[in-house]
Amino acid sequence: MLRILTWNIQWGLGIDGAVDLDRLINEARAIADFDMLCLQEVSDNFPDLKGNDGGNQFAEIARLLPGFTAVEGVALDAPGGGRGRRRFGNMIVSRLPVAQVLRYTLPWEAAATRNMPRLLLDVVVETSSGPLRVMTTHLEYSSDTLRRAQVEGIREAHRTATERHLMPRENGPGTYALYPTSPSAVLTGDFNMRPDDPVKQRISEPFSTNVPDLVDAWQAVHGSKAHPPSFCLFDQSNGSPHCCDFIFVTEDLAPKIRTISYDQESQASDHQPVLIEIDI
Repeated sequence: MLRILTWNIQWGLGIDGAVDLDRLINEARAIADFDMLCLQEVSDNFPDLKGNDGGNQFAEIARLLPGFTAVEGVALDAPGGGRGRRRFGNMIVSRLPVAQVLRYTLPWEAAATRNMPRLLLDVVVETSSGPLRVMTTHLEYSSDTLRRAQVEGIREAHRTATERHLMPRENGPGTYALYPTSPSAVLTGDFNMRPDDPVKQRISEPFSTNVPDLVDAWQAVHGSKAHPPSFCLFDQSNGSPHCCDFIFVTEDLAPKIRTISYDQESQASDHQPVLIEIDI
């Protein structure tokens, strides 16, 4: 069985105003003995973020999870005012062997609202059933236009990865070597959309080719039952409690989902972690 936990960690800032990565990782471990941890809002050299000491959280999280492979998905990479680069983005930490890693910069259209670069991190892991692609992302908060474009970027990344797998390709030396991949995939993250948003539903629309659809895992298990809230549960400064964190699986994996759950207790971030268990 494969256990994947996804969590927007808000750089470790808890509801109590304290940044504490040790607490966060301990709570993640208490939720499940996860095989993969997909994180959003990981920071490096951002001392101006609330409660943050400016440390390299990518390195710190890797240190807290010995025996795991830590893969960085830096979306924002900017000058750090003499302190090195400032970096912000996603991360996947895996106990399973990691094969090829791809990082897709999502479309960044012009928008008058505050916004930043966004990225889709795509990690191929070796499971007992063969290769599996696990992706995580964090879409724009303040612009529907940007989210629409980013969803199309995710769909293109999934389409091209599947078609590369299906089309025989010449092997080659060095950088042209072939690496394992798969049309089967799990997509996780903070999508900054509610379940009924048409842009969120666009993720699951059929492809025109033999690319497997991306199915909302909660709906695959629970049908029309409402998603539990994953944001604003303990702090309503950004609205009433609602769900904007989702896990999608390709349609071949949907019957293999054993459980999907939204933790409603943790206050280690302003988002709630989401766990999926898949028989694989």
